[in-house]
Amino acid sequence: MEKLDIARLPAHVAIIMDGNGRWAIKRGMPRSFGHRAGVKALRQIVEASVELKLKHLTVYAFSTENWKRPREEVNILMNLLVEYLHKEIESLCENNVKINPMGIISELPQHARDAVAMAIERSKNNTGLCFNIALNYGGRTELLMAVKEIGQKLLNGELEFAKIDEQAIANHLFTAGQPDPDLLIRPSGDYRVSNFLLWQLAYTEFWLTDTMWPDFNKTEFFKALLDYQRRERRYGGLLHK
Repeated sequence: MEKLDIARLPAHVAIIMDGNGRWAIKRGMPRSFGHRAGVKALRQIVEASVELKLKHLTVYAFSTENWKRPREEVNILMNLLVEYLHKEIESLCENNVKINPMGIISELPQHARDAVAMAIERSKNNTGLCFNIALNYGGRTELLMAVKEIGQKLLNGELEFAKIDEQAIANHLFTAGQPDPDLLIRPSGDYRVSNFLLWQLAYTEFWLTDTMWPDFNKTEFFKALLDYQRRERRYGGLLHK
């Protein structure tokens, strides 16, 4: 395989972890089997991100729309989140990974909120990979919350109307202070952003694959990164040779 250029790695990679249920059903197993396999895939990608010294990794773990799923499946997902954080926090901290949840965490079940709070506290002083976990997250909800916060600051006299620009909006998003994703990875053969990082993905490079998330491993991850390195990013301008 072509070798990665460490100097040209993306600063921020975002991943829509999709295909767990379909992966399990194709094997005659319950959807929960696929979700558990998806956790193993996530472990590999976090390890690879640490090895490559990536700065930011954002994964779409649970959307605001996922509450529409059967209660049993939602409970399984919440329990897997708790299990993952408690099992992995020691290793994550040893590797200097900082956990940063994104979303309306207050609406999660109590045991999930407790696990998230534990992970934040344990990793708060880490300075390596910033691991954003999107939980109860929706891109439209994020933008709505930002608009409301900006509006409130206007009413309070804390912000001038003339000072509202793109940076002001970015500063009120869950990713405030972080660069926008350079690369979005979407497994499972779908071709949509699924209400994920709607503001931040404006100039992000997309990498789509039919591979289901439970089968997504370090080899697949490196393929995506290599493909990214072959691209020329223009941000709406022209290339100058």
